[in-house]
Amino acid sequence: MIYEDKVKAYTVKADFVIDKRLDALNIILPSPPKPAGSYVSVVITGKLAFVSGQIPIKDGKVIYAGKVSKDLSVEDAQKAARLCVINALAQLKTELGSLDRISKIVRVSGFVNSPPEFTDQPKVINGASDLLFEIFEQRGQHTRIAVGVSSLPLNSAVEIDLIAEIN
Repeated sequence: MIYEDKVKAYTVKADFVIDKRLDALNIILPSPPKPAGSYVSVVITGKLAFVSGQIPIKDGKVIYAGKVSKDLSVEDAQKAARLCVINALAQLKTELGSLDRISKIVRVSGFVNSPPEFTDQPKVINGASDLLFEIFEQRGQHTRIAVGVSSLPLNSAVEIDLIAEIN
């Protein structure tokens, strides 16, 4: 886990530019997926931006589908969680104009499509948490939940929503 190993090694930099960090990590933000229902992708109120649940969609298709541990591995589910975060950041960039406006990732909610006997949801959602820390360093530390569910939209393996503080 990146948090435990590196949290003390990083300091917040005044000239931090998220786009440069994404480039260094070889992450290209896609066009954000359109809402699949009667809701908006991002709501801003005060200094908080709430991002609706994002699933592991790439090029209009669910890339990681099924139940974790039955249809795909924990490692693939972690990749799904990373893709969900990338889609959430694409939503935020579209809404905010720049990810540099994010002063803190406050909360991540992670939902894992899994059978009742599966109990490694936190390991799956570490894929999302670790990526946010890689991108935002200390600003990426957050509270979170990791919950197992019986199904997710479009049979997605993972769904992530998040709350970010903005300036």
